[in-house]
Formats: sequence, structure tokens, C-alpha cells
Amino acid sequence: MKHILVTGVCGFIGFHLAKRLLSEGAVIVGIDNLNPYYEVTLKERRLSLLREKRGFFFIRGDLADRVLVEDLFSKYDFSTVVHLAAQAGVRHSIIEPYSFLESNLSGLFPLLEGCRNNRVRHFLFASSSSVYGANSTVPFSEHHAVDHPVSLYAATKRAGELLAHSYSSLYAIPTTGLRFFTVYGPWGRPDMAYYRFTRLIHEGAPIDVYNYGKMRRDFTYIDDIIEGVVRIMKKPPKTDPSRPGKNLDPASSAAPFRIYNIGRGEPVELLRFIEIIEEELGKKAQKNLLPMQKGDVVETYADISDLKRETGFLPKTTVEEGLRRFVMWYREYHRV
Repeated sequence: MKHILVTGVCGFIGFHLAKRLLSEGAVIVGIDNLNPYYEVTLKERRLSLLREKRGFFFIRGDLADRVLVEDLFSKYDFSTVVHLAAQAGVRHSIIEPYSFLESNLSGLFPLLEGCRNNRVRHFLFASSSSVYGANSTVPFSEHHAVDHPVSLYAATKRAGELLAHSYSSLYAIPTTGLRFFTVYGPWGRPDMAYYRFTRLIHEGAPIDVYNYGKMRRDFTYIDDIIEGVVRIMKKPPKTDPSRPGKNLDPASSAAPFRIYNIGRGEPVELLRFIEIIEEELGKKAQKNLLPMQKGDVVETYADISDLKRETGFLPKTTVEEGLRRFVMWYREYHRV
């Protein structure tokens, strides 16, 4: 039976994707190094839930280990690879730059080589809305140029897109980049703003609100993200030698390569987002209003028209409903 490889399977998106695919009868091989960027116990809890499912196999290891990845591809017959493992965190990339280069770039090469040597049907990889960088034209479209990243994290994600395209072009590997927009929801990352805000407001501690709250984010609920990924998995891009070499489209190529935004397509004011968390917790936030941080952007806003047209994707979860579900999970998980 063909297998699906999910990297970063103990991470937020990897966990939810594996759970969805397993529920549909897929055989999943998950790999994760369980690094301590945030609390490992949360990753272990996610993993324990996946281990309960039939058809799940787990390998603990680092993707930068070429021998390990080669052995992985020799042992399993992968039809699809979904690469979600990465070192995340725009602000953290300023503090620990080397970890981003090793994880986000050195961890990508062995997978591309594995796909090249083993006839993988579709290679999907996580990019980020951060690649839009200094671009202030909204909504952000995959057809916009993205050559001005404003954080090292964004630069590594853009570099990953370019590396993946080169492999698609050289070896005809069907490859799709997934630009996620501010993902939130149950089992999320504690370093993300919505999780941190919830914890601090509950504890009665002040929250840091950057750019004095004058920010807008395209907050996208995890279930909508997963629905988009699953739909894209079924549509590997095809080679198109008829495409001209002039006025090249950043979103696609003559090679079997494609980029998609996955977002809600409706940015929300940060202060409104905080207000919803306050309503769900029944507590008011103590806001510490601060100036803009380096590497951050004022607004993210996804143009998802390509994804809608080509897959029928339609996000369903409002930010009010999504945060209600998150706060319910938060209370249960932390027993508060």
C-alpha cells in the first residue's frame, strides 16, 4: 500500500492533517524531532492521540540527517509527501537565526532528493504568508512578486519555494507550496499570539500589543487550513511546456509547480480579535501597547480566488466560532 509522509507530524498543522487523513483510511508515516522550541509535552500529547489510530507509523528524527531520510524513502513507498516540519516564529528568527537555516533549508534538501529518486506523485510543502514581506498591495496574491522579505523566517520560506521549483524544473517532480495565513485553533502553538493572549488574560497578566493594536491579520481556523491542504493534495500540478518564458507568473511554471494561499480571505483587526477572547473568557485584558517590532508587518490578507476556483475550497469558520472552540479546548486541556 502507498504511504503518505507527513513531516512535523507532532506540530500543530501536522497533527491535524495526520488525524484527518487517518480518519479517511490513509496510511501515514510521521516524522518529527520533538524539538523544545515550545513545550514538548504538548507535542507528546498530540503524538499519543495519533498513536491510537490504525495506520500510523512514527519515526523520531531530524530531516537534516540525510542517511535517516534515505532509509525512510527506501523502507516506505510514498505516494505523497507533505512537508510541514520547520522552525517557526518571525521574532524568534532574529534571536536564533542558525536554527532557521538548518531546519528550514537543510531539512528540505534530503526530502527533495528522496522525491527525485523515488517517483513521488506529489510533494507539498509549507510556506508562509510572511513571504509577502514589504508588499503592501492587498489582498496578497500568489501572482505578486515576493522578493522583499522583512524577516529571516520569511527569507528561509521564500528560499524553500525557490529550491522546490528548481527540483520541479530539473526532475519534473509535481510540487506545491502552501502559503498559510495565521493559523489558530485547538492544539495550537503556545508561542502564537492568540494562545499567549488567552493564557495571560486568564491569569490576569498584561498582554503586549504591538503597533498599538493597529494590525490586521487573516486569522484562519485550523479545520479550514486542513481542508485546503487535503483538496490540494489531490491536484498535483502538471508540466506545461507551452507556457511562454516571458512575463513569468510567480504562482506557477512550465514545470509542475504551483503556489497557493490558504487563508480565510477576511482580515480581522487585532483589537477585535482580543475582544473576542475577552468575551469567551469573561475577563478584560490589560493591554501593554507597544510600537511595531522588527520583522513584523501591519496587515496580512489572503487572495484565495485561485484555491477556490481550482479546488472548490471555501473557508467555513468565523473568527468568533474559531476562538470559541479554542477557548473551550484551552480550558479543558489546562483544566482551568
